[in-house]
Amino acid sequence: METVELRRCLDVRTARVDGQLALLVQRSEQNERDAGELHARVTRLEHGRWPLPSIAALTGLAALVIAVWQVVGH
Repeated sequence: METVELRRCLDVRTARVDGQLALLVQRSEQNERDAGELHARVTRLEHGRWPLPSIAALTGLAALVIAVWQVVGH
């Protein structure tokens, strides 16, 4: 009788562990999908951002041209 009870207890615990492992696999797959989507969004944002160093250089060059024009023009 004790062997049957031990076997049943082992089966219940094995089923519980299997269920927990299945849940962990599901969560891991969801995390991988979320990470992939986040990576794609960041990549799109990086490609769409303004090139601030280039804009700063053009602004500085324009200021220099205006300053030289004002000196030469007056």
